[in-house]
Amino acid sequence: MDHRFRPSRRGLLQLAGTGAAGLLAASRASAASYPAPTPVDVGQVENGKVSFPNWRAPADTPSGPPPAPLPPEQRVGFAIVGLGRLALEEILPAFGEAKKCRPVALVSGTPDKLKAVAAQYGIAPERCHSYADFDRIAEDSAIQVVYVVLPNGMHREYVERAAKAGKHVLCEKPMATNAADARAMVAACQAARRHLMVAYRIQYEPHNRRAQRFVREGTFGRLVGMSATNVQTVAENGTQQWRHKRALSGGGSLPDIGLYCLNTARFLTGEEPVEIYATQYAPPNDPRFAEVEETIAFTLRFPSNFIANCFASYGARDDKHQRLNFERASLDMPNAYSYEGQRLTVTARQEDDTSQNELVIPRRNQFAAEMDHMADCVLADRRPRTPGEEGVQDHVLMEAIYRAAASGMPVRLEPVAGLDAFRGPPLAAD
Repeated sequence: MDHRFRPSRRGLLQLAGTGAAGLLAASRASAASYPAPTPVDVGQVENGKVSFPNWRAPADTPSGPPPAPLPPEQRVGFAIVGLGRLALEEILPAFGEAKKCRPVALVSGTPDKLKAVAAQYGIAPERCHSYADFDRIAEDSAIQVVYVVLPNGMHREYVERAAKAGKHVLCEKPMATNAADARAMVAACQAARRHLMVAYRIQYEPHNRRAQRFVREGTFGRLVGMSATNVQTVAENGTQQWRHKRALSGGGSLPDIGLYCLNTARFLTGEEPVEIYATQYAPPNDPRFAEVEETIAFTLRFPSNFIANCFASYGARDDKHQRLNFERASLDMPNAYSYEGQRLTVTARQEDDTSQNELVIPRRNQFAAEMDHMADCVLADRRPRTPGEEGVQDHVLMEAIYRAAASGMPVRLEPVAGLDAFRGPPLAAD
């Protein structure tokens, strides 16, 4: 460096002061020259939520409102009971997309797994419980909802214990292993004045909800028929899975995956079946199906003479397809019962031709949606859309399906008046 041009310390300070003042003045002048923002870009705040006016022309699909999650401290606290595949692969990750609830406690019979999962989700050690000390949740006011994600045969015990502890309950489907246990669970929660909801995620999934709107609003005329397929395979070590032990499962493919076909048919129409035909099959000498069926097919006839043909199996490659046949259109729904990947295509007449149009519906995590609904019901003290009574009715119908399959004869049921007889208040429109 040429020392002849090295400034003094005093000179540097003077230069810095002049530069800072100059930069500040330039910044103010620049800001003053910007165009004033408009409501289209700034939006507005109402009731703590930000909204924006529509900025797209009519040819484009309008964008929805921005997410409006509750502050973390206001979200409803959930305890997850059972850390199996569903809890770890779907339910706990879904809290990242939930807006009104958060995980605050865990219950497991495997200490090392409990410790690992608690660390991953920031759950305090004092809120990690074994099944033996489960009842201590009564002392923890941060736990408002208990989500029971255990084998079906254990649901009744832990729903009743949760209600006794003063907690609301979200229970995985099927609700129990029989209608009698399901009724006892409803009674326990009613006695404790706690809400009981069954996790029928399909009733919260946007594509299936849109299909329900088409049915209820008569968009394509009367719904004449439905074909519903839910099949998957199980490994040779299937006898080690709780789903193949009747005491824990209550049955085979029917209560596990066929229930989606049954419940969705009821959900779409709001009606209850009046007649059921069924057949079932278990491969002989296959230890996986010594206690439960591999395959079941059943037909439901409803008061409007809508007919649903349903097929469930543990013996066929994964397929979860649904087709609705209306007077003036048909709807194809690949992956209708999957955790993700739902699609909805409408085939109908268009002038003198036939059109096939896929509706592109924004995805929403089904588990986040159902947990947020449960949180809403706790915050507003409102009956859930899929309460315990909805689960009881499915057990009544599954027992009728098994009777029809065993006898080879149709089973007739007493008509149920009205629509959505076993459901709570409807959800807001999508």
